[in-house]
Amino acid sequence: MQSCAGGVSSVAAAACPATAGDRRLSPGLVAPSAPCAVGGSDEEANKMAPGKASEAEEDFPTLTAQERDTIAGIDSSLFGFQKLREDGARTKALLIKAVRCYDSLILKAEGKVEPELFCQLGHFNLLLEDYPKALSAYQRYYSLQTDYWKNAAFLYGLGMVYFHFNAFQWAIKAFQEVLYIDPGFSRAKEIHLRLGLMCKVNTDYESSLKHFQLALIDSNPCTLTKAEIQFHIAHLYEIQKRYRAAKEAYEALLQTDDLPARVKATTLQQLGWMHHTVEQLGERSTRDSYAIQCLQKSLEADPKSGQSWYFLGRCYSSIGKVQDAFVSYRQSIDKSEASADTWCSIGVLYQQQNQPMDALQAYICAVQLDHSHAAAWMDLGTLYESCNQPHDAIKCYINATRSKGCSNTAALTHRIKCLQACKPNHSAEGGGSGPTLPPHTSPLSQADESCPAKRRRAGSPAKGEPWASNPTQQQVPTWYLSPQKLQLLEQLRGNRSSLKPPQLQMLEQLEAQLNMMHQHQIRQNSSGQIRPSLPNGPSPHPLPSPNLHRLPQRPLLNGPLGALPSAPRSSSSSNNSSSNSNQVDRDVPYVQTAETGAPLPQTCTKPQDATPCPSHLQNNSQGLQKGSAPATSDSTTDHSSVPPPSAPCPPPPSNQVAHSTDASSTSSSLSPPSAPNATNSNSNHLPTSPSATSGSAAAATKDTAPPTAHPANHVHAETSESEKATAKLSEDNPRLSALLGNKEERSETPGNSLKDKKVNNIHPGVKPATPQAHSSSASSPVSAMSTATPSPKSTEQTEQSPAAGNASAPAVNGKGGISEDSQSPSKAEPPLVLKALRAHTSNSSVSIYPSSTDVLKACRNLGKNGLSNSSILLDKCPPPRLPSAPAPALPKDKLNPPTPSIYLENKRDAFFPPLHQFCTNASNPVTVIRGLAGALKLDLGLFSTKTLVEANPEHMVEVWTQLSQPADENWDQSGTKKLWKCESGRGHTTIAKYAQYQAASFQESLREENEKKALKETSDAEPASADSVARKRRGPLKYIKFGTNIDVSDEKKWKQQLQELSKLPAFARVVSAGNLLSHVGHTILGMNTVQLYMKVPGSRIPGHQEHNNFCAVNINIGPGDCEWFAVPEPYWGVMSNFCEKNNINFLMGSWWPNLEDLYEADVPVYRFIQRPGDLVWLNTGTVHWVQAIGWCNNIAWNVGPLTAHQYKLAVERYEWNKLQSVKSMVPMVHLSWNMARNIKVSDHKLFEMIKYCLLRTLKQCQWVKEALATTGKETVLRPRSRDETAHYCSICEVEVFNLLFVRRELLSKAPSVVHCQDCARKGSSALDDFVVLEQYRMDDLMHIYDHFTLQVAPLHSSSS
Repeated sequence: MQSCAGGVSSVAAAACPATAGDRRLSPGLVAPSAPCAVGGSDEEANKMAPGKASEAEEDFPTLTAQERDTIAGIDSSLFGFQKLREDGARTKALLIKAVRCYDSLILKAEGKVEPELFCQLGHFNLLLEDYPKALSAYQRYYSLQTDYWKNAAFLYGLGMVYFHFNAFQWAIKAFQEVLYIDPGFSRAKEIHLRLGLMCKVNTDYESSLKHFQLALIDSNPCTLTKAEIQFHIAHLYEIQKRYRAAKEAYEALLQTDDLPARVKATTLQQLGWMHHTVEQLGERSTRDSYAIQCLQKSLEADPKSGQSWYFLGRCYSSIGKVQDAFVSYRQSIDKSEASADTWCSIGVLYQQQNQPMDALQAYICAVQLDHSHAAAWMDLGTLYESCNQPHDAIKCYINATRSKGCSNTAALTHRIKCLQACKPNHSAEGGGSGPTLPPHTSPLSQADESCPAKRRRAGSPAKGEPWASNPTQQQVPTWYLSPQKLQLLEQLRGNRSSLKPPQLQMLEQLEAQLNMMHQHQIRQNSSGQIRPSLPNGPSPHPLPSPNLHRLPQRPLLNGPLGALPSAPRSSSSSNNSSSNSNQVDRDVPYVQTAETGAPLPQTCTKPQDATPCPSHLQNNSQGLQKGSAPATSDSTTDHSSVPPPSAPCPPPPSNQVAHSTDASSTSSSLSPPSAPNATNSNSNHLPTSPSATSGSAAAATKDTAPPTAHPANHVHAETSESEKATAKLSEDNPRLSALLGNKEERSETPGNSLKDKKVNNIHPGVKPATPQAHSSSASSPVSAMSTATPSPKSTEQTEQSPAAGNASAPAVNGKGGISEDSQSPSKAEPPLVLKALRAHTSNSSVSIYPSSTDVLKACRNLGKNGLSNSSILLDKCPPPRLPSAPAPALPKDKLNPPTPSIYLENKRDAFFPPLHQFCTNASNPVTVIRGLAGALKLDLGLFSTKTLVEANPEHMVEVWTQLSQPADENWDQSGTKKLWKCESGRGHTTIAKYAQYQAASFQESLREENEKKALKETSDAEPASADSVARKRRGPLKYIKFGTNIDVSDEKKWKQQLQELSKLPAFARVVSAGNLLSHVGHTILGMNTVQLYMKVPGSRIPGHQEHNNFCAVNINIGPGDCEWFAVPEPYWGVMSNFCEKNNINFLMGSWWPNLEDLYEADVPVYRFIQRPGDLVWLNTGTVHWVQAIGWCNNIAWNVGPLTAHQYKLAVERYEWNKLQSVKSMVPMVHLSWNMARNIKVSDHKLFEMIKYCLLRTLKQCQWVKEALATTGKETVLRPRSRDETAHYCSICEVEVFNLLFVRRELLSKAPSVVHCQDCARKGSSALDDFVVLEQYRMDDLMHIYDHFTLQVAPLHSSSS
């Protein structure tokens, strides 16, 4: 493993006296009289003018030998663990001195120093929390060091800097590369912890759960305690609606000894609210009782939790304890900040108590706090409607529909139309006998300070003080209408048509007086005054009116445990988050104030689903105290219908992290590292405050920003002390600034002020390219294994990476904030997606041609050689990268290419050799073989629903519940917004039950078809509008059930069916000698076995590539058709980027591409219909998605052609999966050794790649055995049994070959619970609890390696 430390001593030694330089750098510093040159060259010494030594002594500091030795051991791994503020004053002083020394050396050498110096300078600045300078130094190291990716400390430090700036996209990539090149990295636990937090923010809950579990089993220290990690795991179960598991995890956590009070309070809060909102947890009365009990205990542990008070109020409200609910809401407002949710809930209570004027006031507070709060607008609309003021109700409903938090737009639109149609029947003033509310004025003020609910309270009243302001203290104007006059006015209005002239005159006077009163009240409200209370109808126990002066204003935060649970919406939900602002326990990670950290990039989009669940489920617990939580904006769920005026608030919907569906990724504004409250923040803080997102990058967040909030993508205009110091350094040292930046790239433009500058997103995957350079489309350097036909050379990179531009400010390149999708000025694609370095020969440290004895002898002293022990790529290649789109881009008329199709007439055609060659040709991503069943006389009836039911009616079927919609579109549940995310509910049933559903679905369709025919004449008579046509086409969306993943591998159950498939040509069979998957030696369900799919129209298989990029065969049984979409393998990087921009995991997520996005990105899409009897051959790595048009069944399996192209892409995906922490379904190492045993290879490229894989794993086994021997750990021989499956680590899911680490107490368990070496050492560093099982003797492996040789193929044979 290369590290910076090796070159630090020499570099530091070079940092002796510097030559004469800019005196303004650091006046007063003394340097020794003897100059020393950099890098052994005396050019700089020759440049020194006589007589300047005294100036140099003053200008440049120096390091003693002891100090050089000390800093040699300092790198980024100390970040968060080196407490510079408490007992590390001496270390901090040394770091500051080292930074000055290195800066002076860089200045003296004009930047021509060893790259390790920049790396070490980055480490020092990171430890000093000078993040912009750390990023600048890391960028310079990256641009100068060709094999930077071997330096785990550099990648870790860079990831920490990106994490600080909330550039999660880049932080994730940097951390993944650390774990890839060195799974045993000393801070692996910290990396897993932060990856878990970031994946949670990105709603990638499965990945988040995996990383938290990996952190939990690691015995090394990190910035969270075991209890806090357990809380995150329990909370993830809750977010995923695994409520039973969440309940058990929460309750187990509460049994922990010495549980910190804050963790206990938050756990009880979550547990209580989950019981209040989740019906699956028992009877309503029992759940509410338990919820109140938990929330009360939570308040005992943390009485200042405004969030718990709010939840308690909601619980009391639901059981009818109105007064207790109001007391709780008051406590919530007193203990925390004003929340639109709280005021909306208060409004609902007032409305239930028939106090419409007070309800109106509360709703207005809610919408003033959050103008896009859909629930408040809808409740306000129902309030106006209940008071017979349809005109004002319409305005409120329209505002609700404009909110992104409203997903029942269709119902509201219908209600608006009904009100508009009925409006002529009402008088302009409202009509009716109910109370009249002040008319709605729009908008309800955008001025923050004019909003009473937003004004900071001067002081809270005493607990005994009545909540309502005293009406006697309010001066009511004499011309206000009395209750009697108001009653008379309503009576006159109700009888307007029969009034006599004197009565009409009296009515006009009263109405004029009422209008004046309303205008006066509105003016008072806008100026922050409280209008006098008006009679609101009979109420035996009227509730206190809200005192609006008591509301403070602070930034709204999210989440528990570092962002306590944000307040759920009262009726619906908006994207405004709310949380308490309690004091933070140092031992627990909680979000702090907005001033103490870098803000989080946020956007607001659709909810994950429309099922109501508590808002705190989705956005809380993102944080670290020693790294505070990223606060996130919430997305929403919606009303199922407009609530009646007296209806209580339904359970609040989920308040999940929002994500951009825009083509641009989110950006974060860069908060200066030394903010006003920086002294309270730890060096390892996670992002702490929500921030507005860039207008160009994504939809604006709905979080209420503090008054001092700055626009996203801009550095704060007010400079902190750190900025001022940095700016001073820049002013005093323009040469140093130029050296740390890129002198060629920098171009000052008018108006390029500090606030317009931006930190450039340089990532280890980013190599700057010349404008003419084209990126290679390969995703990994595996092709370098081939020496026969080397890959086209990558364009050499000669330009240096743009660094921080001006070292004085956290910005370069004239743009604001770190954008997660920002691009280098000289490139058209995101920085990381650049070509991989590709060797063109087998550049391994050991040749693959010598004997195994020579290999092992040469391997003994190689160690890790800078790569992961289990990597089977070349030593000189970096971790795998996403491929960029092939260049040049296709013209628009080529983006819908015709699908290659073969029409078979007889059996001879099916077995014609060119058919195999045509299908496996890499230029054909997909091939449709028409008429295959007829040509081969396949009895497809054996796979029909009827036959399946007769054969095995109780066979298990996995069921996906999906929305039925057009094949080329993917809408959210309301049918109003196009999405990429395509979610399915999972369940199970039997073949017999699904067959009944399939038949019932067909009958229902026939009935609907007959009804449509009956209505055809009326529909033809009325021309439909474009909106109604679109609505009919996509909605209302109904749910369907798709029977999938039905295993038909059991030869006893499905003998006839499997025998029928033996009629297929050899290249398409499930088992054949030329199929790589037939050499795995064990079953991989759905890959080397047959799977069946039972479909109704609309059933979808979302977008994906086959496991490990293997080919696939799919036959439509019929009777209906299927529609297919396919994208060639070279474009999978583009597809992955689209998924990332839509916050979907490309490998594990469920997504349905938007064709418009693909065409705009010049991605070709094959689109075709698969009819009954047609076979679809998916070539290696083809991205595809499928939808059933009719009722049909399909059978499918995977095939691995024995070709170099197939093996290469399979290994590339194997390594990419490892980088992404995803399990590879095909154990490529195990498969490669089986291939070496069983087959003769004549393809030179394929032979080279397999042989190199053998060499790498042979070297790995030798290295591990020697490492075990040095610690006195012996292996136990346990030969592999017949049909034994390949082994994967039970923790990290990487393949484990030959040497299996098994816990001693689980040794007798079958199958064995295996660990990889790295996970075993994390649990027990000395491996005392583990037994190491050896499945192959080294002599046996050496024999296989030596006897696997290249075969000379006969001239007439095919290479495949």
